[in-house]
Amino acid sequence: METIDLDSSFKRLASLSPTVPWYRRLSWGDGLFALLVVALFVYGGLKNRTLMDVYEEVILAGTAISVVALGCFWRPLQLVFGAVALLSLAAVQAYAGALDNGEKVFWLKYMLASQPAVLWMSVLFVLSTLAYWVNAFVPRDTLGWLASRLAYAALVIGSVALMVRWHESYLIATDVGHIPVSNLYEVFILFALLTTAFYLYYENHYRTRQLGAFVMLVVCAAVGFLLWYSVERGAHEIKPLIPALQSWWMKIHVPANFIGYGTFSLAAMVGFAYLIKYLGTPFESLPESLQNSSDPAFNQQSLSQKKAIHAQRTRVATIVLWVLGSLLFIEPLLFRPNMTVDYFSTYWAIYLAVGMIVVGLILMLRHRLAETLPGFAVLDDIMYKSIAVGFVFFTIATILGALWAADAWGKYWSWDPKEVWALIVWLNYAAWLHLRLVKGMRGVFSAYWVLVGLLITGFAFLGVNIFLSGLHSYGAI
Repeated sequence: METIDLDSSFKRLASLSPTVPWYRRLSWGDGLFALLVVALFVYGGLKNRTLMDVYEEVILAGTAISVVALGCFWRPLQLVFGAVALLSLAAVQAYAGALDNGEKVFWLKYMLASQPAVLWMSVLFVLSTLAYWVNAFVPRDTLGWLASRLAYAALVIGSVALMVRWHESYLIATDVGHIPVSNLYEVFILFALLTTAFYLYYENHYRTRQLGAFVMLVVCAAVGFLLWYSVERGAHEIKPLIPALQSWWMKIHVPANFIGYGTFSLAAMVGFAYLIKYLGTPFESLPESLQNSSDPAFNQQSLSQKKAIHAQRTRVATIVLWVLGSLLFIEPLLFRPNMTVDYFSTYWAIYLAVGMIVVGLILMLRHRLAETLPGFAVLDDIMYKSIAVGFVFFTIATILGALWAADAWGKYWSWDPKEVWALIVWLNYAAWLHLRLVKGMRGVFSAYWVLVGLLITGFAFLGVNIFLSGLHSYGAI
């Protein structure tokens, strides 16, 4: 295998960064897109003005500005937003103000109603993941194009599902209507969409599709939970919001939170890919920074001795990585209210078995995968940028949550278990970023850290609501 040169990887990273100012990259197409977005949002705002207060009107205006900015920053989103708008409007017209049409109109019943759309999204995510994995083992980029297009299609149809579900809630009754980010079913859809969107951006920016096989695994895991939650708990049914959630704060707090969750999960899967590349690359082909150790005695050994020690450490690290990867699939089994409830059904047994087998197969095929994955510098850069973006939005979400708490309960901080674990998650990634920026932390240790960070984040998201009672107990499974 050819020796990996970190310097050349960093030069490639620099070549990927645009040198032209953003305003000079704007085109007439961007201007037309902005006009269409503004027109659509103005139309929606005027049509639903009686249902919104001044805060929601401000949120609507901010959303319009964000959509325009995102579409101009990353042009593929213009097509995504356009497709979502057209399909959502088609669904709204097909409903014609009657919820029963969801069972009568062909396109609603089998595609555009919220539940069929979620099922199509799930199928497309699974097909995309399979295509990414096949592409990882075939010459050139044979199926990469198809895998990406399937992911884009899932992103579109999943977004349509949320938009149509929003409309359906108002068709049930005006006082039932709410933005679809209020329960685990809805936010798991949001999580899958945001994680996919951020991945597709990095795929486009770094011009590599080899990470899709890893990142889409966490999306498929979310889809697996989503389907179980829908079948076993009937979570797809639209119900009135409890009083604690009937607030405009929810409309900005929850999306900001899940941008954080999505990017943290993306970083963890990139960290997993980093470790696979490290464990699958021969010692002599590793960059010098990864060959050296903090142990001076190791650095003084001969090359043959270093290779022997590295091989022994690799065997141990492979087992540790398999355990860490399996824990991500075991977590749902641990998240049950008490040990007397049998959550270890056939479904979860299969879920766990498939997860552990997949992680094991990836580790067995690490040498082949290491050849196709991007360079260490690229992987490290994506990890860093994902965590940096997630940290910013998670910080914003935490501040918004404190303001919401003050509005709802009269104080900003109550040491509620959910608040405490949100603080733990924040401190975890703050420490990671601090060591990265101040001490220059990179490499294997940082990759392991982001994997452990995903376990912490998973517990903060799901486990706290189940194990620990508090003000957020309404979020229990």
